[in-house]
Amino acid sequence: MLLRTPGQIMESPNHTNLDPSLFFLLGIPGLEQFHLWLSLPVFCLGTATIVGNIIILVVVATEPALHKPVYLFLCMLSTIDLAASFSTIPKLLAILWCGAGHISASACLAQMFFIHAFCMMESTVLLAMAFDRYVAICHPLRYTTILTDTIIARVGVVAMVRGSMLMLPCPFLIGRLSFCQSHVIPHTYCEHMAVVKLACGDTRPNRVYGLTAALLVIGVDLFCIALSYVFIARAVFRLSSHEARSKALGTCGSHVCVILISYTPALFSFFTHRFGHHVPLHIHILLANVYLLFPPALNPMVYGVKTKEIRERVVRVFQRGQETGVKAFE
Repeated sequence: MLLRTPGQIMESPNHTNLDPSLFFLLGIPGLEQFHLWLSLPVFCLGTATIVGNIIILVVVATEPALHKPVYLFLCMLSTIDLAASFSTIPKLLAILWCGAGHISASACLAQMFFIHAFCMMESTVLLAMAFDRYVAICHPLRYTTILTDTIIARVGVVAMVRGSMLMLPCPFLIGRLSFCQSHVIPHTYCEHMAVVKLACGDTRPNRVYGLTAALLVIGVDLFCIALSYVFIARAVFRLSSHEARSKALGTCGSHVCVILISYTPALFSFFTHRFGHHVPLHIHILLANVYLLFPPALNPMVYGVKTKEIRERVVRVFQRGQETGVKAFE
């Protein structure tokens, strides 16, 4: 079979000419002729992710006034977003630019582990940020005693351990399977279920565990986040002053936007993968890539625009840079 890519025609690899220890990431089936064009937004989103999250990390690190729980959690989120992006974007661009989809089995399992583990870590940090807003609004006098530096560090450790431990069985469960048919993965990265569907043996343990892990993370975290905002809303609407209510709700605006940006494409991808049997494959893969690419790029923009403290510090950092540059030329 021949697949047309921008500027070239290449032979599609299949199970007859691939080494058994290799997989081939096909990209976006049905949209091969648009791969080069699709690489442009991917490159822009990747650049925005790197620049935006590094700016957040630098600004928070260099401004003592921002060494508060909410901004430390934001730094955790930025670090996870950077790590997740480096796990996906380089290979994705290689596929879109030159069809370099070959990937070893061990590298595929490693990519699968890190991508899903980082997504679980991010969900844990978003839950911690919701708890931060709950304490800040419902128990403001106890805020500094509850969210101490020790507690924040423990949250970071819990996020890493939780994501890693929940994903750890998946590579081992896949390692026991045999792939006697095609080694071509119709995806842009080694997504868990996309790899499992290629196996010949009994994949029920993989499917059950994958669904259970997803529900434990997305289901539990979304429920706890929703519950925290119910308590926040109840506390806010008990305030007598309209100005106080607006100010309290305003402090939650950035976090709510980030939750919508992160969970909406995740839920769409999750449900279309398992229940959207009539959804075209390229739509599902595009949704999966939206889930991986857009939140890391948009999160710094949301906090940079909606959070006054970060916005002012970013402007100050750039002003310092300009002043330093002017002095260097004098």
